[in-house]
Amino acid sequence: MPSTGLSADRSEYRSRLADQTDDQIDAWAGELMRDIAIRRGVLQVIDEFRTAAGLSEHEFERVFASGGGPPAMLGRDAEGRLMVPAVTLYALVPGIRGQVADGRDRLIEYLVANFDELVYV
Repeated sequence: MPSTGLSADRSEYRSRLADQTDDQIDAWAGELMRDIAIRRGVLQVIDEFRTAAGLSEHEFERVFASGGGPPAMLGRDAEGRLMVPAVTLYALVPGIRGQVADGRDRLIEYLVANFDELVYV
């Protein structure tokens, strides 16, 4: 697999991500959010991002708004789960960077947590 540019496992993938620029990490995280939202839904992106980034619902809301997501677009679905429109997921990348000192590490954690998703795509 390494000859194709893919990583053999999560550990190797994490190591390769550490060598990437901030712009590349941001681009890959944003693209992954978009791809997962298309295939599995926005709720899945929110849940996986919150888990990987270690964010409470309140912290997620702050990150979303800080990244340029319109606060009025934050809401809940019929089951009470936190929801934002798919087209506003982009706000999470600059938001996490602006709200926490280790935003890059949390984006890398999100990418690594979705390693199997990347291999699938």
